[in-house]
Amino acid sequence: MSDECIIRRMEMKDLDGIEEVERLSFQTPWSRDSFINELKQNVFARYFVAEKARQIVGYGGMWLVLDEAHITNVAIHPDYRGQYFGEKLMHRLMEYAADSGATAMTLEVRRSNETAKGLYRKLGFVEEGIRPGYYTDNGEDAIIMWLRLDENKDKRKTLDL
Repeated sequence: MSDECIIRRMEMKDLDGIEEVERLSFQTPWSRDSFINELKQNVFARYFVAEKARQIVGYGGMWLVLDEAHITNVAIHPDYRGQYFGEKLMHRLMEYAADSGATAMTLEVRRSNETAKGLYRKLGFVEEGIRPGYYTDNGEDAIIMWLRLDENKDKRKTLDL
């Protein structure tokens, strides 16, 4: 069995692993039905998983609308954080978005999530605004970040991690 991290499109068979990562990562996790809707009904949605030794260790998703990609969520299982899975997933999302014609990518991140903000800055995202009280679980503000994909081609290259 390979120890290599594989980034691939999310499938229905991944939902048990996705639910575990979601439950361990968020105070208000998405429901299984939310992911089913994203995979089966939402024509704008694209989701990927990070898999290691046949275990789902993380996932990330986005909506592609016209020339913009909006990151909906990225999560890594706590046991696998700090091992570049989040960065590898983000690179894949950026690459897929650019290949699909997106010229810009955006996301919201909790004001307090310094680890995620650091990763996004490393990838070329810049803070462009604030959504006050965005997170319903505790009223925390969201920082809106943007990346110009057409100006950051070198940051999109998939890593061999």
